[in-house]
Amino acid sequence: MIYTKTGDGGTTSLVGGTRVSKCHPRVEAYGTVDELNAHIGLLAEMIKDIDSRQFDLLKEVQKRLFVVQTLLATEKEVPFQLPQLPDTAVDEIERHIDELQAQLPPFRSFVMPGGTLPSAQCHVARTVCRRAERCIVKLSEQSPVDNRIARYINRLSDYLFVLSRHLVISQGAEESLFK
Repeated sequence: MIYTKTGDGGTTSLVGGTRVSKCHPRVEAYGTVDELNAHIGLLAEMIKDIDSRQFDLLKEVQKRLFVVQTLLATEKEVPFQLPQLPDTAVDEIERHIDELQAQLPPFRSFVMPGGTLPSAQCHVARTVCRRAERCIVKLSEQSPVDNRIARYINRLSDYLFVLSRHLVISQGAEESLFK
């Protein structure tokens, strides 16, 4: 059954069973990552026929974001093995950023979101990613959060920015620069 009615009073269960308010910083953090994952799913569908390599990476990112959500939704030790974010996750994103940036002209101005629909969606995902990062930082001020999570989310927003530029240029559109 999809509904349990246990959340009707404004609380939800974390991994491990602890009940907290639905506006608890931990719920805000993993909920915002969930929103980010949905935006990345939309972006992946937009580019699957445009750039299969980036599509594949975005699908991998989605899997990693599920791991991030699980870790953020876990407040205390649990008697079972949780999935972990690989130590190499940040390095992999950085490699993709470097590869894309090597193909792009340097930018000397702020880039306005848009250019193409997939590029605009990159910017939507990027801004949600930045919000997720803020939620994670806020949570980390109250509870321990694995540093790899914040680093991965930070680097993911950089990747989404570079991907937006790549998509505009590879589709023959012009970047809209703030002047």
